[in-house]
Amino acid sequence: MSKDYSYEAVMARRSEIMKKAVGIDYSVFESGSIAFDYERMMRETGYTLQEMQQIQGETGVGNTPLLELKNITALTRKLAPEGNGARIFIKDEAANPSGSFKARRAANAVYHAKRLGYKGVIAATSGNYGAAVASQAAMRGLKCIIIQECYDSKGKGQPEIIEKARKCEAFGAEVIQLTVGPELFYTFLKLLEETGYFNASLYTPFGIAGVETLGYELSMQFREKEGKDPDIVVCTNAGGGNLTGTARGLKKAGADQVKIVGASVNLKGLHMASDIHFNKKSFTTGHTGFGVPFATWPDRSDVPRSAARPLRYMDRYVLVNQGEVFYMTEALAQLEGIERGPAGNTSLAAAFVLAQEMKKDEIIVVQETEYTGAGKHIQPQLTFARENGIEIFFGNPEEEVQGKNIVLPSHPSLMKARDMDMKKLRASYIKNCIENIKATELTEEDIDFLAVDCKADIGFVKDVLNEIGGVKG
Repeated sequence: MSKDYSYEAVMARRSEIMKKAVGIDYSVFESGSIAFDYERMMRETGYTLQEMQQIQGETGVGNTPLLELKNITALTRKLAPEGNGARIFIKDEAANPSGSFKARRAANAVYHAKRLGYKGVIAATSGNYGAAVASQAAMRGLKCIIIQECYDSKGKGQPEIIEKARKCEAFGAEVIQLTVGPELFYTFLKLLEETGYFNASLYTPFGIAGVETLGYELSMQFREKEGKDPDIVVCTNAGGGNLTGTARGLKKAGADQVKIVGASVNLKGLHMASDIHFNKKSFTTGHTGFGVPFATWPDRSDVPRSAARPLRYMDRYVLVNQGEVFYMTEALAQLEGIERGPAGNTSLAAAFVLAQEMKKDEIIVVQETEYTGAGKHIQPQLTFARENGIEIFFGNPEEEVQGKNIVLPSHPSLMKARDMDMKKLRASYIKNCIENIKATELTEEDIDFLAVDCKADIGFVKDVLNEIGGVKG
């Protein structure tokens, strides 16, 4: 009798499919109704820092340059109050083989797949991770399939996603492009089952652990270059793995005093699963459509327990607008002679503003850049926006309305970093945990876990539980 591949049947088998495709039995880390042993999961299913450095070094990943942006720092100081204007640095992750920091995640994931005897890898991603997996799979001699959410129902695809498909195909991967909607996860599960390939998920322990080398390396470079750690590290935040891995690497370097700031592009009001909204945005990664939902419910990912848990490490979360990121992309090219893609420039736009709050002897670092190319360049992105009815003009970025216009700052002094309410994010995370497992009673272990997982104290967790009502604990 042939296997039932209807949507309902495949979704019903998802736990079984995932377990076989990832090679991790997540149940061994479970304890309370909400709690699980996160550190044990990272320790037992990941690699040591030294092992990761060796694995990545074999394929030319890591040891990327640290660059000081002296001209952008000078501009910052012209706008900052007297005595302010921190030095701005970037970690140039575009130097990795596939052009982004995600080569670090992919190097570990693909190595692990090869070690376990899988013949190929599959990743569901519209971003740089696809190119990274395809590149690493080519180096390790594995087959590779990349599944992209690329089009709306009219068949119109975003230039940045199409660019990434070209890069994946250049590395020999098969690329399957889908319309926005629930078919992505269904197709992903179906292919994992049919091929028996490894799930090179963004959210596995070995994927997230791969980014730890970035944080550790960054700290070591600053100590050698400046004799101290940076004061603030700004991480572009989408699914949370970038921030989580970098923060964990900094901690492994003993850089506990470094403040971790998440930065996302403000796409408030645009729903990522909406066919209508899909092409109303000019950013495919690093935006609030992923950043907020994944921060407040990380286990929405394609594995049972996501290793990307940004609220554990985030000290501050700021938003910048689309026009401000495009502006900083041009500023980086024209003031520093460095042309890079939009994701890292999200962090740079935030760092440009945050540096003005800091003293001149302080240091702020943007921990990643990415490559740019035909579809990732700002010109095709702005052209695509115009074609979709988005108005583009110079003015005050505060006038930007997501999905209606893109406002390029008429002067750099108009740029802002808008703070997210961390208390609200933490409360949302706790509420989502309760709602998603329909909890009526929590153990002490559950409450301790919630406090650590959202970087709060026990009192805060209990206050939120009292607010929710109907939960014993």
